Amino acid sequence: MSPIIFDHHKKVKDAKLFINGEYVDAISGETFDTIDPSTNVKLASVANANEQDANKAIDVAQSTFESGIWSKMPVDERAKILCKMSDLVMDRVDELATLETLDVGKPIKESRGFDIPRAAWNLRFFAEMAKYVVHENYEMNKFMSYAKYAPAGVTSLIIPWNLPFMQMTWKASAALAAGNTVVVKPASYTPLSAVMLGEIANEAGLPPGVLNIITGPGGTVGTAMTTHPAVRRISFVGETTTGKTVMKNAASQLIPVSLELGGKSANIVFEDADLDEAVAGSVEAIFKNQGEICLAGSRLLVQESIYDQFLGKFVKAVENIQVGNPLDPATDMGALVSKSHLETVDGYVQIGLSEGAKLAHGGKRVAGLGEGNFYEPTILYDVDNKMRVAQEEIFGPVIVIIPFKTEEDAIRIANDSIYGLAGVVWTNDLRRAHRVADRVDSGLLWINCWYVRDLRTPFGGSKASGIGREGGRHSFEFYTEAKTVTMKL
Repeated sequence: MSPIIFDHHKKVKDAKLFINGEYVDAISGETFDTIDPSTNVKLASVANANEQDANKAIDVAQSTFESGIWSKMPVDERAKILCKMSDLVMDRVDELATLETLDVGKPIKESRGFDIPRAAWNLRFFAEMAKYVVHENYEMNKFMSYAKYAPAGVTSLIIPWNLPFMQMTWKASAALAAGNTVVVKPASYTPLSAVMLGEIANEAGLPPGVLNIITGPGGTVGTAMTTHPAVRRISFVGETTTGKTVMKNAASQLIPVSLELGGKSANIVFEDADLDEAVAGSVEAIFKNQGEICLAGSRLLVQESIYDQFLGKFVKAVENIQVGNPLDPATDMGALVSKSHLETVDGYVQIGLSEGAKLAHGGKRVAGLGEGNFYEPTILYDVDNKMRVAQEEIFGPVIVIIPFKTEEDAIRIANDSIYGLAGVVWTNDLRRAHRVADRVDSGLLWINCWYVRDLRTPFGGSKASGIGREGGRHSFEFYTEAKTVTMKL
């Protein structure tokens, strides 16, 4: 029986830990509540793991890894199981999308139309790619050297609350495809969809102990997952301050880490851009998922010669955004994940106004939608890049619009940030597009588009936006240990 089943009364069953192929209570018996952000009503009770539970899951993952039942399984057989998991995700796309929307507050059209299908593709992509990872061999004089890539071992994955199921499969798919065993901790705000992956794994035939999912606070569970001596890889997605803590913890055991952290990406619109295309893309880049996305184009840099024209078009487009019930297919923007996060977002808007920014739209909680955490899509303009709202990650539906004069000016402003995750350039000048893409300090840069991801390409940020790259061969390089073997011919 499924540990979580959605019915038409918006109720879900209580969620347990998934360890060694079974759903179990926390050792303490304690639980915590997960809340529907659109109503602030309890969705379910969730097992509240502690350090003992985390150690138990890691010990199971370690013994399973050492058994070789997964780590020594031929890659073709591993791929078949992961592809079966992919199929099962799509078989249950409506159930998973509804659960994701209830737990996160995001629009159902995003969950059903993008998040869950992308999660299924994550599983299939890495399963298939594992069969074709290129291995190296070299001859020199009378010797031949070749490289072997063995699974690293127990892998700790710590997942954020904004895109839980998609992010979980993005990490777990590559780690599992490489032959590792995995322990996952979803965010306490949004644990429900992650727990469902355990049932899917069992149905697909994944051996018990290969995938383990534990729910609980980062201060205890997360600490255990980043300091346990059996853990050989840590991949964390979240905000920068917590990422620094993860890195410090990992250093105590010399555990390699991959960190995908915060962002304050510059979305640059030049005067020669297709303005209608740039407006539509820029609206999506900040208001998708309520702005709760690390890749958001949250700093909108617009050339002075088109500033007023662009602002007028942008405001009109934002006025058409439908904020409402996340389960309504017509909804464009749902609820923020929690009351406290709504207060944080609103606090930043007030800070921006006090700093001298001007308000073109929004700036307050949405009226008439009950007790949910609904906030208006908000436009702050005539912003100076030195303002806090331009420097700090708000992680909500708030855009700051900054004028610039020249290409050099735009690049200077874009790079004047502690973050370096992503960026966007809107221009019809091919040479300018490549010049700016080369000089903006970010791990990802889109030209005349946003949020397009080829899973073969490296993903990650520079500066305070993270360490390391995942995606394609970069994922397999991280989740494996390379060994060179040299033989006399």
